[in-house]
Amino acid sequence: GRTDQQLLQLMKSGNVHGSFLVRQSETSGHGYSLSVRDGDTVKHYKIRVLEKGSFFITRRNQFATLRDLVQSYSRDANGLCVTLNQPCLKKEMPQTEGLSSDMADKWEIPRSSVQLVKRLGAGQFGEVWQGLWNKTTPVAIKTLKQGTMDRDDFLREAQLMKRLRHPKLIQLYAVCTQEEPIYIITELMSNGSLANYLQTPEGRSLDLVELVDMAAQVAAGMAYLEAQNYIHRDLAARNILVAEHNACKVADFGLARVIKMSNEDEYEARVGSKFPIKWTAPEAANYNRFSIKSDVWSFGVLLHEIITYGKLPYPGQTNAEVLAAVDRGYRMPCPPGCPQAFYDLMLECWNVDDQARPTFETLQWQLEDFFSQEGTNYTEAGALN
Repeated sequence: GRTDQQLLQLMKSGNVHGSFLVRQSETSGHGYSLSVRDGDTVKHYKIRVLEKGSFFITRRNQFATLRDLVQSYSRDANGLCVTLNQPCLKKEMPQTEGLSSDMADKWEIPRSSVQLVKRLGAGQFGEVWQGLWNKTTPVAIKTLKQGTMDRDDFLREAQLMKRLRHPKLIQLYAVCTQEEPIYIITELMSNGSLANYLQTPEGRSLDLVELVDMAAQVAAGMAYLEAQNYIHRDLAARNILVAEHNACKVADFGLARVIKMSNEDEYEARVGSKFPIKWTAPEAANYNRFSIKSDVWSFGVLLHEIITYGKLPYPGQTNAEVLAAVDRGYRMPCPPGCPQAFYDLMLECWNVDDQARPTFETLQWQLEDFFSQEGTNYTEAGALN
């Protein structure tokens, strides 16, 4: 387990009496654990977190931040086995917790430690690069155009993002925010975005079983966000990343919340080319009411993208036309070769009543059990190509 790793790390040469390591608690997911080297042994302490945000090992000594707690016990052991001396030196590849061993703020890493190697893509808010961290570890780096977002807003959101951990979510490793452009460093996915992958020769050769499995993976990642009361706000095939063996992960969750909309009239901004209206639920497009249920609407559009191998939804229609049509009750028709049961899931996601839309938990099991349900069988699996 991870506790054994901590023990091994702290016992490595270079780590002295009082060397310490703080990690997010493995068991509860809330709170943290503090491991301290005491001579030839390692002692572990639980750091608890109160609802109002205080951190403590013993209730009589509470601190506003983890940094305050560490600094206090670095001055005075105050009941610990030893006064904290220095952060544990780490020489191994990064864990997904983060790349930096600087306990003051594990999250921020020096820009000089990141090397941009190959540009993978560019969008309205910046670029995505393949790169290296510390010259050894392959990472993806998102660079954000100047003025795209307020640094403080972004850092607040990043604090939430880094707590979200699931096999079907892209893991955020670190950030560089001391100067523009802001860098977001994440795990690297070899096959790029699902939107692009579906249009490659490999993507085009996927059969229905594989496509449904990829949709189920995305639903699993979103079911985790749903359980964490977190909203994605920009769910689409362009924000799903693909690795070997068609492994899919949800990326860019929450970023949409901190991106500054232009100062144009809100409606103009929405029907303009930059707002992803074709993926946006009507209540979010019209009244700015974003929720996990508006994410479910977007998931319906994502299902359409998957089953059509990455075709743009509402082909030939402008944003303004789509907004008006959807408000009138228009829904995209069943794509050629798409099983009725799969199309029915899309229609459920596109219910005008957001509360009547399914949960991601339900969508996950419906997709995972897709071929064992009545009326859907493997004979349809080759019908698409």
